[in-house]
Amino acid sequence: MTVWWLLLAVFAVSWVLTLVLRRYALAKSLMDIPNERSSHSVPTPRGGGVAIVIAFTLFLPVLTALGLLSTTALLGLLGSGLLVAVIGFTDDHGHIAARWRLLGHFIAAAWTLFWFNGLPAILIFDVAIDLGWLGDILALIYLVWMLNLYNFMDGIDGLASAEAVSVCLGMCLVYWFNGYVELIWAPLILAAAVTGFLCWNFPPARIFMGDAGSGFLGIVLALLSIQAVWAAPQLFWSWLILLGVFIVDATWTLLRRLLRGDKLYQAHRSHAYQYASRHLRNHKTVTLGVIGLNVLWLFPISVWVGAKGIDGCVGLILAYLPVCCLVWKYNAGMPEINESR
Repeated sequence: MTVWWLLLAVFAVSWVLTLVLRRYALAKSLMDIPNERSSHSVPTPRGGGVAIVIAFTLFLPVLTALGLLSTTALLGLLGSGLLVAVIGFTDDHGHIAARWRLLGHFIAAAWTLFWFNGLPAILIFDVAIDLGWLGDILALIYLVWMLNLYNFMDGIDGLASAEAVSVCLGMCLVYWFNGYVELIWAPLILAAAVTGFLCWNFPPARIFMGDAGSGFLGIVLALLSIQAVWAAPQLFWSWLILLGVFIVDATWTLLRRLLRGDKLYQAHRSHAYQYASRHLRNHKTVTLGVIGLNVLWLFPISVWVGAKGIDGCVGLILAYLPVCCLVWKYNAGMPEINESR
């Protein structure tokens, strides 16, 4: 019963803090002003993701006190998450050169891998493979890519928030169905924190997340996926499957722009979800569509993989195929040509 009251408290703190941050942003004119690369048309307060950061990190030590989260996991999540959030918050209120942001991201990722004792052996086609130091390097790149892709995917109302909530709750059920109850609590607390913010961010959004929130969510979700590998290697694939919409859209778009010779640091709006929102002229439809895809397609495969009913790599390919078709259909990574705005 204590844990359920804790979840309610996390939600309430996040909801109230988002309200306070919205009023602060309006008073200080901290607004996201639409431009030619924006997916919105109305000036909107930004920086609300700080509410998620505070609510989650404030209550995370309580899980450790209740014996529901190890001290090493606490230190890893808090240290890296807060560093990424501070970098994002500073960039939201001014500007940090891309190379310094990236350096900070790698430091944050390395901090967690130190406390998590690196990347354990992973299952590849049902064979446990310990990659050693190479695995740690790949894990470092994975963490930095996840936090940045989450920032890239935070471009329309409610999408990044709804993705985090649906993925966290989905993985909680994967853990529950397959007997890994001890892993449930951190993603459940994160889901409660994001839900409090989502009440203000759901289309039409009354406040945006900002880099502090999106980067924080990206690295925390990636860290939770690595934490799961230590309990059961196949759970890593379950996380990757549930995060499939964001991973496929962001990676496909990046690779296509890279092959075309575009400047990767230049702002753009060529992700599949951005094309879809303009085509449908509705952010809510796209956000709800992503939730539907997560629940009806990616979640069942994630459970199947978590139960070892299918190999993780095979499950990933099966899960990603229709997502790849969707991002191809919506021209992810293609330049905007003669498109009405």
